[in-house]
Amino acid sequence: MKQHWQQVVISPEATLRTTIEVIDRGALQIALVVDEDGRLVGVVTDGDIRRALIRGLALEHPVGEVMNKRPKVASETDSKTQLIAVMEGHHLYQLPVVDERGRVVRLESLQALYKQPAFPNPVFLMAGGFGKRLRPYTDDRPKPLLEIGGKPILETIIENFVKSGFRQFFIAVHYRADQIKDYFGDGGRWGISIRYIDEVEPMGTAGAIGLLPDSLPDVPLIVMNGDILTQIDFSRLLAYHNEQQAIATMCVRQYEYQIPYGVVMLEQQRIVGIEEKPLQSCLANAGIYVLDHSLIAGIAGQKSLDMPTLFNQQIALGETVSMFPVNDYWLDIGREADFLRAQGEFAKYF
Repeated sequence: MKQHWQQVVISPEATLRTTIEVIDRGALQIALVVDEDGRLVGVVTDGDIRRALIRGLALEHPVGEVMNKRPKVASETDSKTQLIAVMEGHHLYQLPVVDERGRVVRLESLQALYKQPAFPNPVFLMAGGFGKRLRPYTDDRPKPLLEIGGKPILETIIENFVKSGFRQFFIAVHYRADQIKDYFGDGGRWGISIRYIDEVEPMGTAGAIGLLPDSLPDVPLIVMNGDILTQIDFSRLLAYHNEQQAIATMCVRQYEYQIPYGVVMLEQQRIVGIEEKPLQSCLANAGIYVLDHSLIAGIAGQKSLDMPTLFNQQIALGETVSMFPVNDYWLDIGREADFLRAQGEFAKYF
């Protein structure tokens, strides 16, 4: 059975008459013109056809001479936020998505992108840290309440989750916990539920997960540090985790750094080469995770636990642990330089 968008695929030789029928039958207000290899060569809308008929072209005229030969397209890796931004910025209601060879893989609709899904998955936000590297900004307030773009970091995080369809939140608090509780309350302002997990003493980046109530639904839990600004597509992350059938998924970022010296390569005691200030690359933990519900009970018995330790424990047990690459905007507000950078970038990405 054809997917809906495949019903509006035509060749450049198709007539305007045929194109009108395809657009009408598909009810997508657009036809995709592809070559024999499935590569997109143009798009045509009912408006394009009306303008062609006004110019006096016959209904038997080939659509290849009428189509928009340079349409806006998206790549398979573009997030929901990026898709919406392109469509709104160019006043588009439909946007073809193509692979690296230019072949159509799907057709996105602005209306469908705006439809709000509803996920039963709880979101656990870690907001108990002291923010020592951001002093003096954090002398009198917790880091998640530092304002960027006129609102607290944690509020932006919660709003992004709400836009993606998440409604149940838990926030781990410790340092100046009352300020966070006073600001967010029970979440009613955002139409969500917020409950707080009090860390009597710091429990590491994963330990507080063990304090979650037993009544949580048996679905994966999303965990995120409360000092990260990102445009990651959380629904895509969750779908990926489920597809991998993983016990845990860690979001990772490509991180590059330059060694400020010449690096000497040796064979025994002989120098065989020198590379001046080489650029190194690695995958770094992005502070966003998806955990299977079964892990919560196991964490409950541990007074202190960090996420790397939890992941290593599962790897040692032979469990499937996956990684999700983050290509969207991401910034960890850990240092003053990051805080100042975020102030300048906020309006562009949020």
